[in-house]
Amino acid sequence: MKRFNELIQKRWFANTLAGCITVAFFIILSNINDVWNGITQFMNYFSTIIGGCVLAYLMNPLAKLYQRLLFRKIKKESLGWSLSIVFAVVTVLMFLIFIMSILIPQLIDSVATFINNLDSYAATLQGLIHDFMPEDHESPSLQNIVLSSDNIINTVVDYIMDNSSKIINISTTAGKSVINWFIAFVLSIYLLAAKNKLKAGTKRFLNALLSTERYNTVSTFLTRCNLILNRYVIFDLIDGLIVGTVNAVFMSALGMQYAGLVSVVVGVTNLVPTFGPLIGAVIGGFILLMVQPVHALIFIVFTLVLQFLDGYVIKPKLFGNTLGVPGLWILIMIIAGGRIYGIVGILLAIPSAAILDYIYREIIISNLEKRKTRINAPPAEEEDDDAEDIKG
Repeated sequence: MKRFNELIQKRWFANTLAGCITVAFFIILSNINDVWNGITQFMNYFSTIIGGCVLAYLMNPLAKLYQRLLFRKIKKESLGWSLSIVFAVVTVLMFLIFIMSILIPQLIDSVATFINNLDSYAATLQGLIHDFMPEDHESPSLQNIVLSSDNIINTVVDYIMDNSSKIINISTTAGKSVINWFIAFVLSIYLLAAKNKLKAGTKRFLNALLSTERYNTVSTFLTRCNLILNRYVIFDLIDGLIVGTVNAVFMSALGMQYAGLVSVVVGVTNLVPTFGPLIGAVIGGFILLMVQPVHALIFIVFTLVLQFLDGYVIKPKLFGNTLGVPGLWILIMIIAGGRIYGIVGILLAIPSAAILDYIYREIIISNLEKRKTRINAPPAEEEDDDAEDIKG
C-alpha cells in the first residue's frame, strides 16, 4: 500500500492512469450497445439471486420489528432471530393470501360482467358511431365489428388462433417467472438466516482492505444509504397501504362495486412515484365505468382529492425531510430509471435521487470545500533568526 501511494504521487503515473481511463471510456462509448447488452445478459443470469436479495431486504425490517417487540428477551440471539424470520415469512404469506382472496373473485366477477354486457357495450358504440359519423361516410367494416357480442367474441377467438404460438410463449415465460420468484423467496429466507454472518464477513473484508479512516468513511456512507433506502421502502409501503385502505372505506361506504379490486390497484400503483396515482385512477375508473358510470366519475374526483391530501399531508408526515430532494432530480431519475430498468427503475427513482443528492452535497461538495480551504490557508509563519537565537 505504501509503494502504491508513492506511485500515485509521481506525475508520470497519474498521466498514464488518466490516459488509460480516457481510452477505456472511449471504447465503452463506442460500443455502448454491446456493453449494455452484456450488462443486461449478466443481470438476466443472476435475476433470481437479485430478486432473493431484494425480498430479503424488504422482509428484514419486519423481522427486526418482531425481534424487538416479541423476542428481545430470549438470551440466545440466533433463536430469537430465527423465530423473527418465521413470523415475518408467515406475515408476508398471510398478506398475499388475503390480497389474492380479494382480487381473484372480484377479477373473475368483473370479467364475467364485461362479457355479459358486451351486447350493451356494442349497442352503445354503434349509437356513437351513428351519431358522430355522417351516414354516407359510415364504415361498414367498423359497424360489423360492433354489431354484437358474437362478432367481438369471434374476433377474439380468431386472434387467439392466429397468435397461439405467441400466447404459448408468453404463458411459458409467465410460468418460469412464477417459479423464479418462488425460488427467490426461498433464497431470501436463507439470506435472512445468514444475515449476521454475511454482515460480519463483509465488515471484516472491508476492514482488512481499507485503512481505518477509509473504512470509517465507507461504513458511514453505506449506513446512510441503507437508512435512506430502508426509510423510503418502509414508508412508501405504509403510504400505499393507507391510500388503499382509505379508498376501500370510501367505496364501501358509497356501495360501489369492486371496492377490494380497485383499492388494491390504487394502493399498488401509488407506490410508483409521479405517474402511479394517475395509472391507478384510470384503471379503477375503467373498471367502475363498466358497471356504473356515475360511480366512475365520483371515484375519479375522490382520487384527485385523496392524492392531493397524500402529497401534501400524508407523505410529508411519513417521510419528513429525510428524503427531501429537488423535484427536478426526481423527475430526471424517474425518466432515466424507467428507460434503464422499467418499473423497478421507476420505483427506485426517489431513493436513488436521495442517495445521489447525499453524495453530491455531503461528499463531493464537502471534499471540494475542504480542499479549497487547505489551498487558501496561509502558510505557517516562520520565526526569524533572531527569535531562534533568543530561544537558543
